[in-house]
Amino acid sequence: MNSELSIDVVNKIKTLKSDSGTHSPSIDTILNECPELKIGVDACFLSNPYATDLFMKCLHEDLIDNNKLRDVLEFYPPQNREVAKYISKAINVDYKKIFVGNGAIEIIQGILHNFVAKKICIISPTFSSYYEFVKDDIEIVYFPLLKEEEYLLDPKKYVDFIKKEKPDTIAIINPNNPNGGYLKQEDFLYILSSLREVTNVIIDESFIHFAYEDIELSQITSEELTDTYSNLIIVKSMSKDFGIAGLRAGYAVMNADKVDKLLKNGYLWNVSGLTNYFFKVYSEKEFIDKYDIERKKYIMNTLMFLNELKNIPGIKVYPSRANFALVEIENGMTSFDFTISLLIKYGIYVRDCSDKIGLDGQFVRIASRSFEENLLIIKAMKELLCEK
Repeated sequence: MNSELSIDVVNKIKTLKSDSGTHSPSIDTILNECPELKIGVDACFLSNPYATDLFMKCLHEDLIDNNKLRDVLEFYPPQNREVAKYISKAINVDYKKIFVGNGAIEIIQGILHNFVAKKICIISPTFSSYYEFVKDDIEIVYFPLLKEEEYLLDPKKYVDFIKKEKPDTIAIINPNNPNGGYLKQEDFLYILSSLREVTNVIIDESFIHFAYEDIELSQITSEELTDTYSNLIIVKSMSKDFGIAGLRAGYAVMNADKVDKLLKNGYLWNVSGLTNYFFKVYSEKEFIDKYDIERKKYIMNTLMFLNELKNIPGIKVYPSRANFALVEIENGMTSFDFTISLLIKYGIYVRDCSDKIGLDGQFVRIASRSFEENLLIIKAMKELLCEK
């Protein structure tokens, strides 16, 4: 690509980023505006590509090869409560405590608009929707994650902060986005037991399938704790771990009365036929057993990827138990220049974090992809950083 075209692409990307607010434009959006770009690796979006392959295999065998796709597309899907029964079977939680959402975003908005009374505490940096969707009359206080502590959450400091500020709602993503910082189960239980007086404790576990606490990489979940802690709300996106962002699938586990309140405000048919099909597959043990194999394979690939990243000079890689790394550019490049150079020269798309509240420096977020794609990312980053 010549320099004149490169300048044009840079300007278009800047405009697209501005139009997207605190989120990144999708590859589809970028290619619509910049068809001359060749993008081979999407390391901005955070998903397990092996899980996508697994679900695609099921889709072909169950719907496409058997000529049943038309039924899924033509007829109405079940209502929210009925879809929740599939999830109930998969996670062993009463379906009356499950709220199904059109992606986690819809769930987050519903929770924030219906249950936050006066004041919410949000960690910083974190996923922007947790502060963007708060209603105008709600006070937001931020608990800062510190650079000198590698943006990890200190549970004791956090509990002390909450007791001082007295919010009625708190929100934590675990592992956190954009840094992948993980709150161990014992620390999570300490926070829950210490903050019983908080009306709503929102824990977003959209990346929890990538975390681990033992060498077997056993799957971690906190959904059963909603039986003990009535103030606990677990939010779960299916886009990341199952690689199905196009379906817009998510759910939350919470007190049954809260689910009733949400359903009285709409959400009757907020899930498509294809998403309902996914949750039906999700409820089947054979699928989950196969998924767990792909999950562990992906975690191992991610661990190798993170270790390779740490060996590249000119950057700092922050601790992560998710499927991505927060990377600080320390060689003098800005995060935007780094992002745009990777995109134009190498066809690799990563997340520029210059718009993230709570980050001090030049940061990008880089997702782990397939083994082959990760090799391309590492190779491109080494070449790019050596040029500087």
